[in-house]
Amino acid sequence: MTKQAFRIESVLKELGIEGSTKGACTGTKWFDTKGKSLDSYSPADGVKIGTISQATAEDYNKIIEQAQKAFKEWQMIPAPKRGEIVRQMGEALRKNKEPLGKLVSYEMGKIYQEGLGEVQEMIDICDFAVGLSRQLYGLTMQSERPQHRMYEQWHPLGIVGVISAFNFPVAVWSWNAMLALVCGDVVVWKPSSKVPFCAIAVHQIMADVLRQNMIPEGVLNLVVGSSGYVGDNFLADQRVALISATGSTKMGKRVAKIVGERLGRSLLELGGNNAIIISQHANQDMALRAVLFGAVGTAGQRCTSTRRLIIHESIFEEFKKKLVNAYSHIRIGHPLDKDTLVGPLIDTKAVNQFFDAIERVKQEGGRILYGGEKIEGEEFESGCYVKPCIAEVSHNLPIVCDETFAPLLYIMKYKTIDEAIAIQNDVPQGLSSAIFSLNLHETERFLSQAGSDCGIANVNIGTSGAEIGGAFGGEKETGGGRESGSDSWKFYMRRQTNTINFSTELPLAQGIRFDVS
Repeated sequence: MTKQAFRIESVLKELGIEGSTKGACTGTKWFDTKGKSLDSYSPADGVKIGTISQATAEDYNKIIEQAQKAFKEWQMIPAPKRGEIVRQMGEALRKNKEPLGKLVSYEMGKIYQEGLGEVQEMIDICDFAVGLSRQLYGLTMQSERPQHRMYEQWHPLGIVGVISAFNFPVAVWSWNAMLALVCGDVVVWKPSSKVPFCAIAVHQIMADVLRQNMIPEGVLNLVVGSSGYVGDNFLADQRVALISATGSTKMGKRVAKIVGERLGRSLLELGGNNAIIISQHANQDMALRAVLFGAVGTAGQRCTSTRRLIIHESIFEEFKKKLVNAYSHIRIGHPLDKDTLVGPLIDTKAVNQFFDAIERVKQEGGRILYGGEKIEGEEFESGCYVKPCIAEVSHNLPIVCDETFAPLLYIMKYKTIDEAIAIQNDVPQGLSSAIFSLNLHETERFLSQAGSDCGIANVNIGTSGAEIGGAFGGEKETGGGRESGSDSWKFYMRRQTNTINFSTELPLAQGIRFDVS
């Protein structure tokens, strides 16, 4: 697909976006922002998508003030009514799935099927949140004091700040925003400056729902601004009850420090260094398919991307041969071409980091089995396309402990299942993990308390592609946060324990006597 074969203008028009737009809104009202211009270019072909005038610190402050006002009103709306608004947001996303999916694909670089899948995640979390709006359950406890009743309830938290990364420019926001909305919170979104038009498009879609239901300005807010305008001031702001941040471990440590100094809440979704154990008892065809999507899908730019393969020594050479052969048939090209399986990296900086990591692999004693080159040619003139790389390594190389956000896959051997689990756990990160085996002893060992130390542990599926029904997140340097399904909603609310005395006496807990004569 050439530059002439795809024009972004028609997609932007369908989504209600002009090529030059503002970078801040409070739902339906856009600010006359006067920050420095931010240009967005597609990594697919290097074409400029448009220009945004960034929000300034002054704009940010106005947005927070409006969000505070909106929270007072929004929190008092019954949760099922809030769920109805979210239901309508899901319907709006359904209507705009195709153009928004194309924009996600074009601005970020993931293939169109993944762009559509990301919008589908948004729709799914809306559906989940609608049901949740009638299920914000507390507990009833038995009191030791006669004629006393104890229970707990959950109240809205306040302003939820969402900092999203470039690799999932819309879905991760929705994981946070839709749960926050039904919980009675208001949201301020700071998207990645690498994919700002995706965020603009989402707010344009949401604006119609907000307007039709006369939702107060400040419930859903957007602020597109570099760290010079909206950075530490966002993290340190006492008015923001929760900061949910997705990104690198380095970024997450900074967020945790600044938010922690004010005793605020932070929900962190950080780096992954995800491994698949492939047993001698595995269905190798299934394992190979899982590895391919996990390792090269989204050009290796998912936090759940497969980074390491731990293969039993008895099948190592056989599986390695199959893997290299499969890599040689991967179709690399424009992300909106229906035949493409791997698109570009996000930018040339990411390309350079990919090559730097490959050089480290060689210096530390690893061996490149396949790929690792830049792809040249007219179709690839953006400079962001690379050939996915396979490296045979020892598990204890320093580079193996680092997360390279690119299609770089390490393969290594193991002898026993306990050794494989130890190798898998021997990295600082703890997001996603998987084992392929038809041996019940091995799979149950992997899922036991002595098994995987990750927040996600899968059997006979890969590390990538989580469903919204389960809580998403990881341990160790992955940050410990949980988003999306299960009981993740509790992080967006404050818990309150209530005790009611309906007697005419005042007994004290623990039988304490405190009588005044």
